[in-house]
Amino acid sequence: MEWKSLVDLDRLAEWMDGQGLGSGRLSDIVPLVGGTQNVLLRFRRADREFVLRRPPLHSIANGSETMRREARILAALAGSDVPHARLVAACPDDDVLGAAFFLMEPVDGFTAPVRLPALHAGSRLIRRQMGFAMVDAALALGRIDPFEAGLGDMGKLEGYLTRQAARWRSQYDGYVKHDGWAADSLTGIDAIGQWLDANCPRHFKPGIIHGDYHLGNVMFRLDSPAIAAIVDWELASVGDPLIDMGWLLATWPEAEQGFEAIAPVEPWQGFPSATELAEHYAAGTERDVSAMLWYKVLACYKLGILLEGSHARALAGKAEKEIGDRLHNQAEQLLLRAQRTIERGTL
Repeated sequence: MEWKSLVDLDRLAEWMDGQGLGSGRLSDIVPLVGGTQNVLLRFRRADREFVLRRPPLHSIANGSETMRREARILAALAGSDVPHARLVAACPDDDVLGAAFFLMEPVDGFTAPVRLPALHAGSRLIRRQMGFAMVDAALALGRIDPFEAGLGDMGKLEGYLTRQAARWRSQYDGYVKHDGWAADSLTGIDAIGQWLDANCPRHFKPGIIHGDYHLGNVMFRLDSPAIAAIVDWELASVGDPLIDMGWLLATWPEAEQGFEAIAPVEPWQGFPSATELAEHYAAGTERDVSAMLWYKVLACYKLGILLEGSHARALAGKAEKEIGDRLHNQAEQLLLRAQRTIERGTL
């Protein structure tokens, strides 16, 4: 197991001693499976349970910086009505476990794309409420003032929206370094980018954004449709909270011809439509939501470009062909969803 080489239990226990977090040996150690490659360990010390989170041995980004960012976000959420795992303590330095890490309280719940418990699978009404709970959690996050929370330096706000399309187009164009990949790989990429530039909102109210807000990154309660915790905060920053809503709408797995859901849920019947999600958000916020369609199109565009990166690497022999082909098909479907949204003029 990789975690055994990355988590020295004796060093961890010694550090916890210094933090006043119980005493004695660590027991009942269980590795958890999360949405990322980060190491997650649930364990017990004395009469209390903890979850440790630290980066993997090899991180694409700076793993320790990511841990520091996540811990900082969780600390800022303390006492708020945003569902999250409560931060217990954080170690920002690399000298204890070889990388920054933090401890949080365990969350009892489930991730919908993995399975629906009998209570949720057996009730269309509960599944409908689950969808609206996703929006309510996003609203709660958007209500936090990032400056009052001490997070004002976590985003570059000047020109934030106007640079979005160009930022992701630049990443797409960079794939040309991979042999075998062509710049016209994704259908409609030019037209969608031009539409985004032409219709970009000019003003927004800054807030905290999760950065990857979809059904696979929340845990629902086992006894109700409520959300137990939003998880995987590694892409969190300060920007326009409507970015998160656009991402939710772009990845929402409602029935649509030719669209393969990024995070499918079964059974799906009963969940609200994307339009109903947007209406629920609008009813609960004072933000200007008149350009919600733009945020959905942007999310389709961005996610499609990100997925296409795996296809480009696969063509160059740097990733598995089967995975590259599958993600290319999903990227194409996302751009098709963006084009249909633009043509309809509705979500």
